[in-house]
Amino acid sequence: MRLRVEFTTEPFDLDVAPAHALVAREVIETAELDAVDVGPFGNTAEGGSDGVLEAVDALLRRTLDAGATRISLQVSVIADEAGEGDR
Repeated sequence: MRLRVEFTTEPFDLDVAPAHALVAREVIETAELDAVDVGPFGNTAEGGSDGVLEAVDALLRRTLDAGATRISLQVSVIADEAGEGDR
């Protein structure tokens, strides 16, 4: 099964990236995922279910430890190469 995770961490700081945002970027960029898009207002990553779920676990734990006061995320099942998914 393939999954997509979309997430943001707060509080926002438009002048300097907060520690929790830097930690979130590190977690996602070093995870075993196929596609990663990190942006200033939202982040997206895709991969196999094990990789995404492990990354989400690390993301939640490490960004909270780094000072995040709110983490919004959405996990979606996406179609895999064989056209399956969304079940």
